[in-house]
Amino acid sequence: MSLAKKRKTVTFPLTIFETADTKEDLEDWLISRNLDFIKRMRKARKDDVQGKGKDWESVKKELCIK
Repeated sequence: MSLAKKRKTVTFPLTIFETADTKEDLEDWLISRNLDFIKRMRKARKDDVQGKGKDWESVKKELCIK
């Protein structure tokens, strides 16, 4: 079986399914368990506190968002 066709199984505790109201709730739970994501968010927060972040207007202009 090729790598593209391999399936991965994700297991959730039953309580997550019982308390999640939406698919987004399940996604939030998964993200909250992702150590790489947490590390990136901590770095982003540290950079923000140190004034290394960008203001929203600059980000919107850079991404062509109105």
